[in-house]
Amino acid sequence: QVQLVESGGGLVQAGGSLRLSCAASGRTFSNYAMGWFRQAPGKEREFVAAISRSRGITLYADSVKGRFTISRDNAKNTLYLQMNSLEPEDTAVYSCAATNNLIATTEIEYNYWGQGTQVTVSS
Repeated sequence: QVQLVESGGGLVQAGGSLRLSCAASGRTFSNYAMGWFRQAPGKEREFVAAISRSRGITLYADSVKGRFTISRDNAKNTLYLQMNSLEPEDTAVYSCAATNNLIATTEIEYNYWGQGTQVTVSS
């Protein structure tokens, strides 16, 4: 079992930045590839970004490419999502997830999920 707890969400104006964190506990964090997903009100949860176990591979949704950066610190058992140039369309609950796969972009591939943190971007 891996327990995941997100933090860092909040209210920010359009054009601003936030950094989300996801603290992992339980099994060895470095054994898992990690991902960020988000769900806006009335919408399906969607993939945002993913990173492989050793940080060698990162993947992004087209909608966030060039604005968001996923990273991880295996020594601190923590996953990050740096979000710059935020837009109102980025408003959602952001969740981190862990997978046994090399890397993954779909929900079904992820085994463990955090509860999520709210990000609200005002125009």
